[in-house]
Amino acid sequence: MSSAKEMSTVKNTAPVDGVAPSSIVRVTIVQASTVYNNTPATLDKAEKYIAEAASKGAELVLFPEAFIGGYPRGFRFGLAAGVHNEEGRDEFRKYHASAIKIPGPEVDRLAELAGKNNLYLVVGAIEKDGYTLYCTALFFSPQGRFLGKHRKLMPTTLERCIWGQGDGSTIPVYDTPIGKLGAAICWENRMPLYRTALYAKGIEIYCAPTADGSKEWQSSMMHIALEGGCFVLSACQFCLRKDFPDHPDYLFTDMDDNKEQDAIVSQGGSVIISPLGQVLAGPNFESEGLITADLDLGDIARAKLYFDAVGHYSRPDVLHLTVNEHPKKPVTFVTKVEKAEDDSKN
Repeated sequence: MSSAKEMSTVKNTAPVDGVAPSSIVRVTIVQASTVYNNTPATLDKAEKYIAEAASKGAELVLFPEAFIGGYPRGFRFGLAAGVHNEEGRDEFRKYHASAIKIPGPEVDRLAELAGKNNLYLVVGAIEKDGYTLYCTALFFSPQGRFLGKHRKLMPTTLERCIWGQGDGSTIPVYDTPIGKLGAAICWENRMPLYRTALYAKGIEIYCAPTADGSKEWQSSMMHIALEGGCFVLSACQFCLRKDFPDHPDYLFTDMDDNKEQDAIVSQGGSVIISPLGQVLAGPNFESEGLITADLDLGDIARAKLYFDAVGHYSRPDVLHLTVNEHPKKPVTFVTKVEKAEDDSKN
């Protein structure tokens, strides 16, 4: 596993010869697998990794996409055009049971872990809102507060059959003492207009929790770091066949022999890249573990001297983006009192 040189985190050092002070922030990615269909055990696993990262000075810890609740890699839920089956329905029932409510006890526990270890925490989770699931990124502060969430705007391929779509009301960028923090989940990172919205909000530490462990993904992460003039942290799960339960409809049933249980089905590839296009840590395609780097926030200004996608390198007279941040609700209730007040104004 590749990692940055171990050193103490230094923030707001004194100016030298009139030059503005620099800020160094230590960040850590947790590359690990979910304990599938067992959310309490997954939270226990997260706690151990968070404590380990904190002991090494991490100020921000990022977990992969769907770490809480699980990324259902290889599961088809019995879905095919015009086909339904009981095994698929029952598998979804288990998956729904592993998802978490926001707010809820699992969110409270993660907030407590962030406060206990005095760090910012970004965690991929499967959120349930009634019986609809969302692929979500959760944000927590070192004060032990839940800051908010980002719901994935566009699930990919079969994900669309099991997850709902987020809307513009959950695309936050948080202005924190360690930098402006936001997230794009998996192939949202291939949506140029969504990236532009994050750039316009001033994102500096760009979190990319993902399930894409391909070598090609590294090119996308490098491009975003250079395009956005931001630090990019990409976190992906490292999973073996034995990390998933047996199921007759599971894609990897041909790996059910004992000799195949240690076969890699998600190879990770977590990586940290600077705004100057330097790979600071990773990628790790070999194992679970921590990927750590020290970010010099001064590199953001150094990079944007040449290119600022929503600043001096933009052409709003020719190209312009409008982002709708209103929540999209399928049902709106108007009470009798509100209706009476509206009628009285007319």
